[in-house]
Amino acid sequence: MKKKYKTKFPVARIKKIMQLDEDVGKVAQATPILISKALELFMQSLIDQACQESRNRNAKRLAVAHLKKTIENVEQFDFLKDIVAGIPDPLESNPSDETAKPTRARKPRAVKDDDA
Repeated sequence: MKKKYKTKFPVARIKKIMQLDEDVGKVAQATPILISKALELFMQSLIDQACQESRNRNAKRLAVAHLKKTIENVEQFDFLKDIVAGIPDPLESNPSDETAKPTRARKPRAVKDDDA
């Protein structure tokens, strides 16, 4: 009887991605499960560090800027620096605008015709 492993990432998709590489032959049954678990632990670590960064900035939401700052500051994520290099950091680009709230365009009010 096969054991079912609870993973957060789809094992079948991981196996397909692995087999896209011509150098990869047959894939053992446990390999995609281990890759899935490793990916889960990696993502958890990245998100935990980014959440800490957002708390340090007193932010209520986790933003792309927090992920970028985490990747730049934590040595474990150095291999991702090239990927996030082109992402602008809005929190540092305009420090004087931090207190200003972003405005959204309002819908035009419907005009009631009471004279009719």
